[in-house]
Amino acid sequence: MHLLKLQSVSRDFDVSRPWLNRVIEHEPRRILRAVDRVSFEILKGETLALVGESGCGKSTVARLIAGLYAPTEGRIEFRGRRLQMIFQDPYASLNPRWRVHKIIAEPMMFLNGGKPVADLLVQVGLSPDDADRYPHEFSGGQRQRISIARALAGEPELLICDEPTSALDVSVQAQILNLMAELQERLGLTYLFISHNLAVVSLVADRVGVMYLGRIVEMANASDLFARPRHPYTRMLLDAVPDLDMSGKSRTPVAGEVPNPLAPPAGCAFHPRCPHANARCQAEVPRFLDGVACHAVEEGRI
Repeated sequence: MHLLKLQSVSRDFDVSRPWLNRVIEHEPRRILRAVDRVSFEILKGETLALVGESGCGKSTVARLIAGLYAPTEGRIEFRGRRLQMIFQDPYASLNPRWRVHKIIAEPMMFLNGGKPVADLLVQVGLSPDDADRYPHEFSGGQRQRISIARALAGEPELLICDEPTSALDVSVQAQILNLMAELQERLGLTYLFISHNLAVVSLVADRVGVMYLGRIVEMANASDLFARPRHPYTRMLLDAVPDLDMSGKSRTPVAGEVPNPLAPPAGCAFHPRCPHANARCQAEVPRFLDGVACHAVEEGRI
């Protein structure tokens, strides 16, 4: 049974210049579609990762699910009681004026209950004595552990993790990922994991959704996606990962740049960068069929 379901969810942002400027210079309003008809489900107890280049809309999806943004269109269905969010920057997500005890206890003040703060600190690998310290007295990895403890204070079923390790050193990233895996197994948590780091995603995800310019272009089990990527964009992302095994496999680096989201290309948004694009790709938006949205895959050309 799914814990979370998104049905054709879109989010628009008005990025127009001030009204007077538009009147004087005869400019129309400018609407940015950051998320475009995104649909997926997350099953209870699994980890779904959303990946893609910066600006693809994955963090906006996370904020829509968390309720920080309201969808312009579509429906978000959450069958649990609570969800919490772990943010990317552990230096910006904690109040520097509060001691750790108050930071972690804040969710419990609104929920009228929860575990003792000392128990939550021990659960994330910190000491109960750390409750009396301020955030600036901790390293980046320790701060992220505090953020995780704060999220767990609300006893959530779903944790939205918005690039929770990208601001950390590589060795510390591994520690945080191991901690999150242990907590998931022990507490039965469900994760939505947002990341641009495919190496990290390959370690934590059960399923992976690949986003490009606000849309999901491929969704598959993690093992299948990394072994047999189908969409050309997914292949290009994987080719950009360093080949540490020195396999000698031919690689095609990601070419070009993400188009301007205020003026996206007609048809398939990826066609200006795709080596398999044809006239149909330039004119017709591909349907999401069998886990992938690509005319070349649908026609058997790749």
